[in-house]
Amino acid sequence: MPSSPEPLIRFEGAAKTYADGTVAVGGLDLDVREHELLTLVGPSGSGKSTLLRMVNRLVEPTGGRVLVAGRDVATEDPVLLRRGIGYVIQDVGLFPHRTVAQNIATVPGLLGWDRRRTQERVAELLLLVGLDPAVHGPRYPHELSGGQRQRVGVARALAANPQVMLMDEPFGAVDPEGRRALQEEFRRIHDELGTTVLLVTHDIDEAVVLGDRVAVFSQGGRLEQVDSPIRVLTQPASPFVAQFIGASSAVRLLSLTTLTPADLGGATPPAGLAADAGSRSAGAAPARPLRLGDSLEDAFAALVSSPDGTVVVADDDGAPAGTLTLAGLHAALRRSVQEEATAPAEP
Repeated sequence: MPSSPEPLIRFEGAAKTYADGTVAVGGLDLDVREHELLTLVGPSGSGKSTLLRMVNRLVEPTGGRVLVAGRDVATEDPVLLRRGIGYVIQDVGLFPHRTVAQNIATVPGLLGWDRRRTQERVAELLLLVGLDPAVHGPRYPHELSGGQRQRVGVARALAANPQVMLMDEPFGAVDPEGRRALQEEFRRIHDELGTTVLLVTHDIDEAVVLGDRVAVFSQGGRLEQVDSPIRVLTQPASPFVAQFIGASSAVRLLSLTTLTPADLGGATPPAGLAADAGSRSAGAAPARPLRLGDSLEDAFAALVSSPDGTVVVADDDGAPAGTLTLAGLHAALRRSVQEEATAPAEP
């Protein structure tokens, strides 16, 4: 990803103590790089949402400051500030009596965009989030599924092409299957647009799958660790992080590591398997071919279903690139962990 010498968002001693003495965030220093997707994860009461809302001044800090693009947000008009920052929450918050297209056009309208520019942007964003402008644009929120409403919420937050997007448990109200699809879709959108994103979640699986980096918080807004997903899983910085991750970190690693040609056992698949690259078992209904770049989680599922413990992996053109065995899977996982361990530590 492109990098900037200065962080786009900077928390300098940011703190929030409520009138009853409850410390939500205590003196936090944290930099968010331009173009990165930083996930904030921790249990309830760890100050994640409070911290997020300091950026768009829905919560005012009681100490320290928050800077966006070098400017202290406390000096900015809060209404104008929020128009330039995308904001997505769990219950979406779409206007029920406005169509999908009208919901997405809200901020462009406030910014004085002309009708043609607004309509073009609405259509562009609906396509970006996987919805048909002609079909979904005229619909009302109650006519959409939960996943579709969440996609519209993302499109609305992106409408004015914000430099920063804040997301608070954005996929929490969606069923598990739909949630995973939305996560994959949003990761694709982020990679395409490069918007700087702060995403709050209580789910460590979501945090490590989505984040370029992961910030782990404990009670009182204490930052326990901020690092790459693999480092958080393999090198927890405190007993709290280790406990929060739990015993299944090895399984999570499978979803973060992708297949490369070096992981395959040979360029020529065994006889009889070439025609079924990626199939999970002989005689089964054809599955989506396992391909280079797929996760080791997908590879493990394919190996478990394989009658002989061997799976053919296809290249981008669908041609067999080689075979994968369980030993190759183990080697790929070790490679990923070793590469991360020898990489320079996160600042």
